[in-house]
Amino acid sequence: MIEKQIISQKLKEKDVEDFVFSSLGKLSCSHVKLQRTPLGEKISVHTSKPGLIVGRKGANIKALTDTLKNRFNMENPQIEVVEITNPFLDASSVARSLIAGFQRFGPKRFKAMAYHALENTMKAGAKGIEIVIAGRGVPGERAKTWRFSAGYLKKSGDISENFMDRCYESCNLRSGTIGIKVSILHPSVLLPDDVSLKKDENIKRVESTAEDLEIKQIKDAKKQEGVLAEETKSADQEEKTAKIKRTRRKSKSEDGKDKKE
Repeated sequence: MIEKQIISQKLKEKDVEDFVFSSLGKLSCSHVKLQRTPLGEKISVHTSKPGLIVGRKGANIKALTDTLKNRFNMENPQIEVVEITNPFLDASSVARSLIAGFQRFGPKRFKAMAYHALENTMKAGAKGIEIVIAGRGVPGERAKTWRFSAGYLKKSGDISENFMDRCYESCNLRSGTIGIKVSILHPSVLLPDDVSLKKDENIKRVESTAEDLEIKQIKDAKKQEGVLAEETKSADQEEKTAKIKRTRRKSKSEDGKDKKE
C-alpha cells in the first residue's frame, strides 16, 4: 500500500510539472521542480527570462495558482521564479535557443547556429559541450545526424551519469521533425583525473635561501668591483702626482745649471 501511494504521488508531481512547463511556455522555461513543505507545495520554475513568466503585475502566476488549486486539488501552491544567471551553461536553455532559431530561420542555417552556441558556451566557462542534431528536418532527402563538440567531455562513469547537464528536445518543422541533444560539463565539476602539484614549505625555504645566497654573491661581487675600481683610481692618481713631481725636479735642476753657467 505504501509503495502504491508513493508511486501515485510521484505521478501526480510529474503531471504538475508537465502542466506548469506546458502552460508557461517551453521557450522561456528551463525546468520545473516540485517540493513539499509544511506550508504547502513549492513549485520552483527555473528560467532565463523571468519577466515573461511573471507577466504584468504577476498575472501569469496568479492564473497558474488558481488552475493548480482547481485542477490538482492543491491547498496552498507557492510558485517561485528562479532566474538562471548564465543561460549558456544550461543545457535546456541552449537547446531551446536552437529550437527558436530553427522556427525562425529554418533548418538551412543549423551549422552556423550550432557553432555559435558552442562558442558562447565555451566563453561562459564550460569545460566541454556536445550538440547532436538529427532527423528528417535537417537539409537533405534522408535523415542525418550532425555532431558538434568543443572542449572536454566525459562519456562514461559516475561523472557522466550524475554530473553532466543533458537535455533532449524536438522541433516540428515543415520539412520534418528535428531532435536536439545538448550535453554540457560545468566548470564547477571536479574531475578525478585532474592533477595539481603542491609545493612543500621546505622546498620554498630552500628556494628562498638559494635566492638569498645568489643575491649576497652578486652584492659581494659588486662591492669587490667597487673596491678594485677605487684602488685603480688611487694608483692612477699616485702615478700622476709622481710624474708631476719628477717633471718639476727636472725643470728645477735644469734652471740651476743654467744659472751656474
